[in-house]
Amino acid sequence: MELVCPAGSPAALKAALEHGADAIYVGINNRSNARAFPGLNFTPETLATACQQVHDRGRKIYLALNTYPQSPDLPLWKNSLDAAAAAGVDAFIIAEMAMLDYAAKKHSHIPRHLSVQGSATNAASLQFFHEQFGICRAVLPRVLSLQQVQRLAVKSPVALEVFAFGSLCIMVEGRCQLSSHVTGKSPNCDGVCSPAEHVHWEELGQDRRRVRLGEVLIDEFQPGEAASYPTVCKGRYAGKDGRYYYALEEPTSLNTISLLPELTAAGIAAVKIEGRQRGPAYVARVASVWRQALDACQRDATHYIAKESWQQDLQYVAEGRQTTLGPYHRDWH
Repeated sequence: MELVCPAGSPAALKAALEHGADAIYVGINNRSNARAFPGLNFTPETLATACQQVHDRGRKIYLALNTYPQSPDLPLWKNSLDAAAAAGVDAFIIAEMAMLDYAAKKHSHIPRHLSVQGSATNAASLQFFHEQFGICRAVLPRVLSLQQVQRLAVKSPVALEVFAFGSLCIMVEGRCQLSSHVTGKSPNCDGVCSPAEHVHWEELGQDRRRVRLGEVLIDEFQPGEAASYPTVCKGRYAGKDGRYYYALEEPTSLNTISLLPELTAAGIAAVKIEGRQRGPAYVARVASVWRQALDACQRDATHYIAKESWQQDLQYVAEGRQTTLGPYHRDWH
């Protein structure tokens, strides 16, 4: 399986290359990608340099064009796609149908992957995107159980990529309305969930902190408690038994390293690491662990066991210092 790692900066890209990534996914520094935080991503010029560095090492680089343009914004998305093609990317990761159509007609020689934001969760959907836009790979949303992934792999007309490690988007990708409800900026269209300009921290004294997203109180942290980036879906709210992650789910990172034999047997083409918003130290640690795990599974999948040292390394950089199998373990799916 291909190890696909994130890079939100040249330093992160270098870390991914040095620690075992087979492919690296990046974004242009505008709203055309879903990690449009200030200071992240690549200009057309730095992307061209990145492509050269990646190809010099015999690896691949993919462009994430995974947000949804409104009609007046189409030129920005098309220009971003054109710039990435000129820079020399090896594939496009696209969510929206108009952009898939544009890429298929204007840059037909560059492979097209359906983004996780395309929310394709069944064989009929994958068949549609394959027939209409010639996609050759699809990234599956992080809402499917292992059994659903296995069944879909049997029927899929295209190669499948799954998220392997990183922050969970517990709303169905490409359909979340929570951030736009609170801030007026949609992660699907504006490229960022919980925009930084809406995040406000308050010091309460004695090392206690409170965080708001706009006017909404998201969480309050006690002394020594790890504070995650505030998103509406992972806030603690008041309930009958006090404050807890009642609304949806507590902050944890998906970690499927124990499932590599099952994913391999299912014929999954690639495993993806989440985190273009994370720094090079995160990319280096996670890529290194997953490189070791993938190599071990390839050598002997029958006797493969995820090492405890790998789990500890991954938990150290996990959201909330916790990891989970997420929907993968939900056999009732």
